[in-house]
Amino acid sequence: MQKLIRITTIPLSLEKLLEGQLTYMSEFYEVTAVAAEKERLEKYGRENGVKTFWVEMTRAITPAKDMKAVWKLYKFFKKEKPLIVHTHTPKAGITGMLAAKMAGVPIRLHTVAGLPLLETTGTKRKILDAVEKLTYKLATRIYPNSAGLKEIILAEGYTREEKLKILGRGSSNGIDTAYFNPESYPSGQNVDFKTKTGIPQEDLVFIFIGRLVSEKGINELVAAFKKLQLAHSNISLLLVGPLEEDLDPLKPATLEEIEKNPKIFTTGYQQDVRPYLAISNVLAFPSYREGFPNVVMQAGAMGLPAIVSDINGCNEIIKQDKNGIIIPVKDQEALYYAMKSLINDEIRRKSLSAGARDEICSKYDRKEFWKILKEEYELLEVSVKKT
Repeated sequence: MQKLIRITTIPLSLEKLLEGQLTYMSEFYEVTAVAAEKERLEKYGRENGVKTFWVEMTRAITPAKDMKAVWKLYKFFKKEKPLIVHTHTPKAGITGMLAAKMAGVPIRLHTVAGLPLLETTGTKRKILDAVEKLTYKLATRIYPNSAGLKEIILAEGYTREEKLKILGRGSSNGIDTAYFNPESYPSGQNVDFKTKTGIPQEDLVFIFIGRLVSEKGINELVAAFKKLQLAHSNISLLLVGPLEEDLDPLKPATLEEIEKNPKIFTTGYQQDVRPYLAISNVLAFPSYREGFPNVVMQAGAMGLPAIVSDINGCNEIIKQDKNGIIIPVKDQEALYYAMKSLINDEIRRKSLSAGARDEICSKYDRKEFWKILKEEYELLEVSVKKT
């Protein structure tokens, strides 16, 4: 059985971004998952039936640590002799692709699920641009997970078009539409869970899922919600995700509002977000940048309409007035009016909700995506054998 090595910077990406995918691939390949955070990685390996290999990596610019990671990966690849190394996330991409090239790995693949560098400027941006170009040069194929992302990559001149390919209709993993199914959450169960969270039963609930950082639009979301409360008392804002205060902290005023506002509820990181989606009415996702966001697909599969920024990925999943509303990026007023319109117009809200699940089920089923990726691996393997 040929060897497949999949690399992400941290295990969280394996758990969420690639949920179930490595276990599926282990039916056809000897799979090893590589990431930082040794204990969490090993736990992932046990739960998903794949081998693991720990490498210290960070999401910050750390050249000395990065070169140690490259050397450790290089020695591992020389020993294991994998057919395929497939990386995700920027740091895993540069370290994994460089080590794989040095070790002579024949198939070197990198998935682009977002470009954090787009929010940076100056010298840091130049460094990150150079790293991105090098990653793509070292890879044999690059997979942007959305059409918009592909356009950005070409516009920035990171690589040539023939090296890029979008798998299926986009995404890095599709969505498990049987798992994310509102029928699994009957109304009585939702009433109990809503009571448990402290949200009033009569409230219309806006939900956000993801890291609570500035680039996810949390400052604008909290400000818009606060303004809405002046005229609407029966609304709540549910923030599901970890607060990260190091790389991209929220404004102090936002943090204070989250802490003091009795109608803003936070949960921290949640392994299973379905119960929270089941008690919510609208996904509010005003992110500045994305690849192909799982959260928007998950919410849609659970029957929630979404308010999203007009950015790649989001504007491919959401069709205006069919399953959600698209607003300009970083536009607090547009976010406010979109949220207000769904509070005031119940008929429109229910119409968008009705179209939400069908849109996801028809285009982004997870098992179909896995088959597409497996077929891609097989095609590449054939091409390698021919050469």
